[in-house]
Amino acid sequence: MILTNTTNYFAQLIDYLFEQMGLGGQILGYVIVAAIYLTFFAVAGLLLVYVERRVAAFFQLRLGPNRVGPWGLLQTIADALKLLAKEITGTERKDKLLYHAAYFLVIPAALIGLSVIPFSNGVQAYDLNIGVFFISAVSSVGVLGILFGGWGSNNKYSLIGGMRSGLQMISYELSAGLAILTIILMAGSLQMSEIINQQKDLWFIVKGHIPALIAFVIFVIAGTAESNRTPFDLPEGEAELGAGFHSEYSGMGFAYFFLAEFINMFIISAVAVTLFFGGWLAPFGITDSLPWQPLWGAVWFFVKVSGMIFLLMWFRWTFPRLRIDQLLTLEWKYLLPVGLLNIVLMAILVYYNIIL
Repeated sequence: MILTNTTNYFAQLIDYLFEQMGLGGQILGYVIVAAIYLTFFAVAGLLLVYVERRVAAFFQLRLGPNRVGPWGLLQTIADALKLLAKEITGTERKDKLLYHAAYFLVIPAALIGLSVIPFSNGVQAYDLNIGVFFISAVSSVGVLGILFGGWGSNNKYSLIGGMRSGLQMISYELSAGLAILTIILMAGSLQMSEIINQQKDLWFIVKGHIPALIAFVIFVIAGTAESNRTPFDLPEGEAELGAGFHSEYSGMGFAYFFLAEFINMFIISAVAVTLFFGGWLAPFGITDSLPWQPLWGAVWFFVKVSGMIFLLMWFRWTFPRLRIDQLLTLEWKYLLPVGLLNIVLMAILVYYNIIL
């Protein structure tokens, strides 16, 4: 299932260490790759929290973090240290197994999803030939952590939040899957690197005409819902549920859920960039003749992802939270029928070779 890619720098590192040190070198290579991704996971989470606060301040005409460190850059580190120092408490009536298993599910699910994201040409832990399907499957595991947390807390508000999350995930996964299938029809492949390579002449958001644009809009809406972010943050619902599924979590237990939400936002943005905007490819090939192409590819990838993240943050600080009936109406009466019609339209365009 895993395709060997000779341009994959992580694979080259592991192969080199295996040749030099045997099985021990191979294990060391995997540990190094895991350490790189864990470091990126932590740094990206802290940075996104800081950016979220700055974006919120921008939309609300205030300053945001500006006291701890230059420009408030150390504020999120101070908050992380505070959470580390806090005692992990919870209700005495909790189901200990499910309660503690919850945050040990949301973090690995997000981390495994990162492993198949192509940050640049050859900068990818695993280049699976079912990469898009793999991310969709792994992202579904994260909701189990929320369900476990809601049920294991033995709190009625946590339980309601957990049930809402399960309902929301099951509903909007259908539309997200249809949007992804629309692009797969064009690409003819589930491999993320291959999907990017087919956009060298023109990005799919342009090449796919109106169906690709509709698929992008559906994917962004469904992705926002799957990450439990406003206006789809009903599983937390501070106004009516206190803090929803993580009401009974404190310290690092709460921090794990908080961090996973921001990494999931990054993954959704990265998948959108890969499927619709050419991943690491530069617009109009303006940097293709420059040296250090993997570095330039990473630069363009993160520029595009940053734009997508800003869009998702814009949603959060602009739209009010939906009611549960409005959330389900949007999915089952509008997004799902439109997604089904859109995939049929894309199939017609592909069959008659009307793609640009």
